[in-house]
Amino acid sequence: MSKLESKWNVYRTRFLIRARQLNGRLVFTDALGREHRGQTGDYLVESSEGARRIVPREIFEDVYVAMGPADQVFGPGNVTSMPPLPKRRASVRLVPQA
Repeated sequence: MSKLESKWNVYRTRFLIRARQLNGRLVFTDALGREHRGQTGDYLVESSEGARRIVPREIFEDVYVAMGPADQVFGPGNVTSMPPLPKRRASVRLVPQA
């Protein structure tokens, strides 16, 4: 567990996520059987649905904007639960005409 000692922080792009920077290598298999590998400096990212993945440091720091520690963003005692998901619009797929 020493690789996950840092506290969760909240970041945003279009969606809120929680993330922590890795202090060492981390390898895990997700619920769908996919293997994820991270190096020191990469980020373990958790979506509002609870799915976790590894994002390389260069990509993470280019894309995500820090909002602060999770306990300050969500309030004390509410660090583990993300805010409710916004209602999703129907997706539109463009199909080229023949």
